[in-house]
Order: sequence, then C-alpha cells, then structure tokens
Amino acid sequence: MLNQKLQKLKKILKGYRSVLVAFSGGVDSTFLLKVALDVLGPQNVLAVIASSETYPKEECQTAKKIAKKLGAHYLEIKTDEFKDQRFISNPPERCFFCKMELFSKLKKVAKENRLKIVADGSNVDDWSDFRPGSRAKKKLGIKSPLQGAGFTKNDIRKLSKKLGLPTWNKPSMACLASRIPYGQKITPVILKRVGEAERFLRGFKLGQLRVRHHGPTARIELEKKALQRVVKKGLLECIVRKFKKLGYKYVTLDLEGYRTGSMNAVLPNQS
Repeated sequence: MLNQKLQKLKKILKGYRSVLVAFSGGVDSTFLLKVALDVLGPQNVLAVIASSETYPKEECQTAKKIAKKLGAHYLEIKTDEFKDQRFISNPPERCFFCKMELFSKLKKVAKENRLKIVADGSNVDDWSDFRPGSRAKKKLGIKSPLQGAGFTKNDIRKLSKKLGLPTWNKPSMACLASRIPYGQKITPVILKRVGEAERFLRGFKLGQLRVRHHGPTARIELEKKALQRVVKKGLLECIVRKFKKLGYKYVTLDLEGYRTGSMNAVLPNQS
C-alpha cells in the first residue's frame, strides 16, 4: 500500500515538471521535498522557507540545514502577517489570511523562477480538522500532492524513516498563533513568550507538546505518557518558575493531554 502511494506521488510530481515546495523542515514538507528532488532533479525544484514571527527562528535554521543536506536549492523569504489587521484580530478564519499572505508570495517567487507549480506538504489527516487555510490554497491554486496520493502522517513517517530522513520522528509544529484563543489579539510579544515557553519544555524531551496562551494563564498540553514523567521527575516546580519569569501568573497542565486543534473546541460543531 505504501509503495503504491509513493508511486502515485511520483507520478503526480512528474506531471508538474517543475515545482516550488513550501518548505518548513517538518515531517511532511521534508518528505515531499525529498521525493520531488528524486523525481524532478534539483534543477527543477526550489524549496522556499518563510520566516515570520509566527514560527520559532530555530525552525527556519533547521529547515535550511535540511534543505542543504538534501541537496536542494532553497530561498528564504519574509512574510508580513502583522500588516493585516484581520490576522491580528485573530478570528476563526485567521489561518486563511495567514496562508493568503504566504501563498501569494510563493506564487510570485515561482513565477520569477519559472516554476510551474507551488506545492505544500498537507496530508489527508489535515482534512479532519478545521483548516481555513485550505480555502487559501484553493483560491490561489496551490497543490497538495501528498493529499492527492493519499498519504497520512503515519505513512509519511514510515517512509521517511525508510529513506533515512532526519525528520521521520520529529514532533509536529504549527503556527504559534494557533496557541492563542480566537478573538484575543495576536502580538509579537505573545508569540515570543509562547515560543520561549515551548522551547524550554522541549529541552526535557517530552515529545509532542503545546503551550496554549490564555492571558495570564499558560495551559500546557503534553502527551499522556509525558504528563506522568513530568510529575515523577519533579519538573513541575522548575517549569512553574520558568513560566512565571516569562510573565505567566498561572501555569496549568491540561489533563486531556496534547491534541491538535484544541482551540477549535469552542467553535460550533467542533466540540
């Protein structure tokens, strides 16, 4: 089954002839970039890394290192979500405005470099969550070949491991703005605080995690097994001290643990 999906992906990419890959250095986009390079060759593939306040700086640095390791041509661009008040006001459609900014710039870069297609690393699991950004993809004609080939996140991890990609077991990363409740204004200060809080927690090798920002309260989501480790290892006091230094008044552990899109629970038909 996996080999069939891989062959379908290769067929899709071959049909593109040339492609710009929206590259974050995550599990999905790294796998997509690797296969695109194998099918089309480095001369017909460009990895574009978008830097923004909405992603930790270290993620961009990691993405560049991976692109170099794969032998890909890459380019770093800057996106300007904070010029759009609709993004800053943080409505449920926030992701649409963010992706319109990103994909519009990627299409411009693709045109300048005579690349026929702009593709991202969305997989079929992304269909199960509320994703306004998918409307931006449709509006601007962005392709998602991993979805077209039927790849799940688990499929991508398995094949990434087989291909020796360093990202095969990398925790999923999402825009830092997704840590802020809808309706609460997004600011660079908040994004920096959340990013530093998550960076601190990742130092304890706790696996997949999120720090949700609820004003003076930080709500920490960890994998269930990591919840137990945090308590057993006596890390709670250390975490509380650090988070209070970052400006939080209250520090909480979410007993449901980590789950994608937990902020969407307040939306109609999402709970």
